[in-house]
Amino acid sequence: MGKLRAAITGINAWVPEYRLTNEELSQMVDTTDEWIMQRVGIKERRILKGADMGSSELGANAVKGLLEKTGTSPDEIDLLICATVTPDMAFPATANIISDKAGIKNAFSFDINAACSGFIFALQTAAVYVESGRYKKVILVGADKMSSITDYTDRTTCTLFGDASGAVLLEPTTGENGIIDHILRTDGSGKNYLHMKAGGSMRPASHETVDAREHFVYQEGQTVFKFAVSKMADVAVEIMEKNGLTSDDIAWLVPHQANLRIIDATGRRMGLTPAKIMINIEKYGNTTAATIPLCIWEYEKKLKKGDNIILAAFGGGFTWGSLYLKWAYDPR
Repeated sequence: MGKLRAAITGINAWVPEYRLTNEELSQMVDTTDEWIMQRVGIKERRILKGADMGSSELGANAVKGLLEKTGTSPDEIDLLICATVTPDMAFPATANIISDKAGIKNAFSFDINAACSGFIFALQTAAVYVESGRYKKVILVGADKMSSITDYTDRTTCTLFGDASGAVLLEPTTGENGIIDHILRTDGSGKNYLHMKAGGSMRPASHETVDAREHFVYQEGQTVFKFAVSKMADVAVEIMEKNGLTSDDIAWLVPHQANLRIIDATGRRMGLTPAKIMINIEKYGNTTAATIPLCIWEYEKKLKKGDNIILAAFGGGFTWGSLYLKWAYDPR
């Protein structure tokens, strides 16, 4: 009997209908389509509209679609993990709310916050539960309503973010496919360069913090860019070398969709041609924990059983990491 591994056996994503285009943004702040495309490569992003709709709305739609797509009953799910930086509320966990909305009653659930690296951190966490042999069906959902913490008067950040969700089903396998290896890293000093200033226990919400517009994403762009380019590329190359992989062995790189220049730099460091890199940043922007599953979902029909796939991300905190998996099924 081979080693028990966690394999992705299904994937689904969900995005809101509303498209916030560069043209519309140019009417809100001093920017242009050309400026945005040159700097980050984003054409439009999806925005969740409607009262009392948070990240759980995004996540629940992705999960319900995943259950239907894979023919899985909500009662079969043992665990649901939600990767998010925009929870519906401080508590309860957004994962709990998603489970309730999706009719999942026999599972426990919790959130993971690793910013834009959240999906990779949570995927490895979910995999360990499956590899233990105690959990047969685990759902991981990345869901972020970034529009809720985006300052639409700040042209340096409002062009970047969108709202979306993506979910995967993990099941055990004794075959060669599934999640093979991971490298995860953090550097807490990065909090100085990418964070939300207020709203936590250190600086609770007050009239002063609201008036000072401290409840939005704050980023020192050049510093973050330099860290992201080096760390995301380094960790992707490191996991290749650790597992004896060459660029010829890699079928796909699935990079976090934050900036087209960061994606290109990572691909070049890995020696990959553009044809091997999943990219959809132009359509959705940076959806934080949702970017990687959203990409895989869009490319699902191109994937083949046994494909070597590298996931790589960098996020606020700082957090970064890479995960190596072998795809577990052929196109459906």
